[in-house]
Amino acid sequence: MDIERSIIKKFRKVIWQKFVKAINDYHLIQNGDKIAVCISGGKDSFLMAKCFQEIQKHGQMKFDLEFILMNPGYSKKHLNLIHENAKNLGISLHIFETDIFKVVSSLEEGNPCYLCARMRRGYLYQFAQDLKCNKIALAHHFDDAIETTLLSMLYGGEIKTMMPKLHSDHFYGLELIRPMYYVHEKDIINWCQYNSLSFLNCACHFTEENENFEKNNSKRQEVKELINHFRKISPYIDKNIFKSIENINLNCVIAYHKDGKRTHFLDDYDLKN
Repeated sequence: MDIERSIIKKFRKVIWQKFVKAINDYHLIQNGDKIAVCISGGKDSFLMAKCFQEIQKHGQMKFDLEFILMNPGYSKKHLNLIHENAKNLGISLHIFETDIFKVVSSLEEGNPCYLCARMRRGYLYQFAQDLKCNKIALAHHFDDAIETTLLSMLYGGEIKTMMPKLHSDHFYGLELIRPMYYVHEKDIINWCQYNSLSFLNCACHFTEENENFEKNNSKRQEVKELINHFRKISPYIDKNIFKSIENINLNCVIAYHKDGKRTHFLDDYDLKN
């Protein structure tokens, strides 16, 4: 298939090698894993699914894949597009139904996108566990990681990022992995355009009915635009944001917390004389 060949040939350096590197660097896959690959209908998750198929065929480890799609209430048009893309890409989907869009659209106040994301995560974890999977793969990429870092600093007042993997607090034995962690969004877009592929963006009824909602209310969109501005100043800025979160100098940090315990630099300041 030309689409598969494009991943390991034309986009080898910017997509395939970075996908494999993230898996190796963060030990995302082990022999015997059963991985629930979450498909949202968007470009990122469908590309992740194809990369998983390729590494399953050509990699050294033996593991199983389940491609799962949660239908939160997509319109018939959007569902048809998802099914068409899955068929064209050779991806067999396990689909399950929820009423998330209906619940979220009934909100009178609060952040509907936050609630939607939380509910989606819970349903996906549960379905993956029902399929006896020990890992669940989400398609967050490099841009998502650095946007999360800046969002936390600018609007959360703390330094943290989107981790490449983490254990679930509520679903025992289930681990979340993000193998697209090194892949840049622009390269995903270029891959789609090269193969003349069209995928869903946000298909939520709430944002469809409120066209200016995301533009006016999304802090993530604000940060995305800020990073794009930084890129015009220097091509290294986004990489430095990414690198900074794994290069923290604790000698120059006022305080930090881990596992519920807070450490302040004054705690042992006088002992160092």
